[in-house]
Amino acid sequence: MERVNQLKGQRPVVIFSKSTCCICHSIKTFFSELGVNAAVHELDEDPRGRDVERALQRLGCSPSVPAVFIGGDFVGGTNEVMTLHLGGNLKPLLKRVGALWV
Repeated sequence: MERVNQLKGQRPVVIFSKSTCCICHSIKTFFSELGVNAAVHELDEDPRGRDVERALQRLGCSPSVPAVFIGGDFVGGTNEVMTLHLGGNLKPLLKRVGALWV
């Protein structure tokens, strides 16, 4: 959990991902197309990735990736991000934390 706490504050948007996961690729592409420069941590390329994955599961992310943090707060996975987006709440949140300027 300590490593997650350390990494989640690197940028306004932090995504924990696996390089081989198509859903992870989709959420990274989605944020990129919005104009967000997210910090991405590929757990399958991190020697301590397995520990981070267990911590994410304890936070309630199931499956463990993608896991999205906005403004240092755990938002959830793809379903939660898309629910925010479709409800019109994602862009205002991204603006509020400084991840989106326009």
